[in-house]
Amino acid sequence: MPELTITDDGFRLGDAPFQIISGSLHYFRIHPGQWADRLRKARLMGLNTVDVYVPWNLHQPHRDGPCVLDEGLDLPGFLDLAAAEGLCVLLRPGPFICAEWEAGGLPAWLLTDPDVRLRTSDPRYLEPVERYFEQLLPLVGPHLATRGGPVIAVQVENEYGASGLDDTAYLERLVALLHEGGVDVPLFTSDQADDLADGGLPDILRTVNFSGNAPKNLDILRKHQPTGPLMCAEFWSGWFDRWGGRHNTRPAAAQAATLDEILARGASVNIYMVHGGTNFGFTNGANDKGRYRPTVTSYDYDSPLDEAGDPTEKYHLFRETIARYAPLPVEPVPAPGQKLALDGIRLPEHASLLAQAGRLGTPQHATRPPTMEELGQNFGFVLYETQLPVAGAGTLHIAEVHDRAQVFVDGHPVGTLEREGQESALSLRSPARHAQLSILVENQGRVNYGPRLRDWKGMAGPVTFDGHDLSGWTATPLLLTALDELAFTDEKVAAGPAFHRGTFEVRQVADSFLHLPGWTKGNAWLNGFALGRYWSRGPQRSLYVPGPVLREGKNEIVLLELHGASAPVVHLRQTADLGLPE
Repeated sequence: MPELTITDDGFRLGDAPFQIISGSLHYFRIHPGQWADRLRKARLMGLNTVDVYVPWNLHQPHRDGPCVLDEGLDLPGFLDLAAAEGLCVLLRPGPFICAEWEAGGLPAWLLTDPDVRLRTSDPRYLEPVERYFEQLLPLVGPHLATRGGPVIAVQVENEYGASGLDDTAYLERLVALLHEGGVDVPLFTSDQADDLADGGLPDILRTVNFSGNAPKNLDILRKHQPTGPLMCAEFWSGWFDRWGGRHNTRPAAAQAATLDEILARGASVNIYMVHGGTNFGFTNGANDKGRYRPTVTSYDYDSPLDEAGDPTEKYHLFRETIARYAPLPVEPVPAPGQKLALDGIRLPEHASLLAQAGRLGTPQHATRPPTMEELGQNFGFVLYETQLPVAGAGTLHIAEVHDRAQVFVDGHPVGTLEREGQESALSLRSPARHAQLSILVENQGRVNYGPRLRDWKGMAGPVTFDGHDLSGWTATPLLLTALDELAFTDEKVAAGPAFHRGTFEVRQVADSFLHLPGWTKGNAWLNGFALGRYWSRGPQRSLYVPGPVLREGKNEIVLLELHGASAPVVHLRQTADLGLPE
């Protein structure tokens, strides 16, 4: 790939003027068996570049651990596929990425130090960043354009101007780390228009992020940067959803008009997102602007390519818009992919979570409830257990719940406390002295944006019942990365959270959507692959099933239902249900 250079009036790729026409897609939100398909469709829309975040929390899940590149984290392999498609790459290695991703990509183990100042020059944060970059950047080096690879530019941090931290030394150290790590392609920062003054550095290209009013935002960028290329590094042509809200959409025609304004100005652009993908497993983020709001499993984002990678109306309108400014590939636009439909899949086998928690995690004893981070846990649930010291009616008080606590007495559900509702007290009755109190706490996603990034999970004390401090806790971390040790039977679980398992046959593998009418809240796995969370409160009411997860012949589905279902039946259908639009 020719090298990108920055001139007073724009970009050049090799010897030719170059207008970056890019789209974001995240390899970690796409099944690796579908990477090539999504990259090809991005190119066929008219893009010459793709924009790629790198999630530190998945690549280094343990402090001082190696850089993980297995399964869906093969970043070098993804960059090779982009190069094979003839696409340039804008790489955004963070360390903070936001992206509506768990903790904005920051590893949970950073929070084991309660005083660490994230995204600053604090050595307790910066030294782990340095060790991470020492592992990551050598993997990126062979893919830089200066060495014949597709990576033409690299971003420094991410929307730092909105952080309110004002630590220029931190940004300067990141620049130095990139250079020390062999990054010799142009660097850039990206910020919203009001934050451009605080998020940039001298001699580093500034770019601006926005959803509309392109002329005004590009003019503001020009005031901050009198010469050099104009670029919108995040053109938000869609938006994400939160549980309990409505499905966000942005009209295709209006977004195409904004794209036209950007390109007509001669500015470069990165469409966020060209394909959103899915927050598989437990990887969704959350927002907290005074009230905690977790993001849904789907990251469809109302993108040109929908969650299943099919072209939408927005794809075709964007393609027509791009054609006014750049030549399009001669290949035809792909038709929507085949979808699998299979109604009435029964889940006749069951296993109680409370009864079998010891098969899923190792209990740890503590005088007070330890946080998830203190347990060395990144995702999932923690089951806290102790004994109630007195019999009779009383109020259970928990100082803080992060994020959702289901409470049981002697195995019977007595109520739920939700951080989103700012709930901390529950009336219950203890049937006897030393009755068993069990509290199942779910990490619903760490905050990914703003000043509340230090978002620990689990419970924080004091925890009291009827005025008595509760101690002598057992905490069992439930990562749920493997369910092989569960003992399923055909006996239904009388009460409490339970796993439900069933099998079904497939003749021809294809994408599908798992629909769960009558189910309440939980998680789904298909052939061991974690599809993500479901919740009847919506807006999302189906889960995307990537075709490569299925196999011809027998397939296994497991649900963890936290409350209850009207019937142990699910359905595979050809269309998604993401909820009613705004």
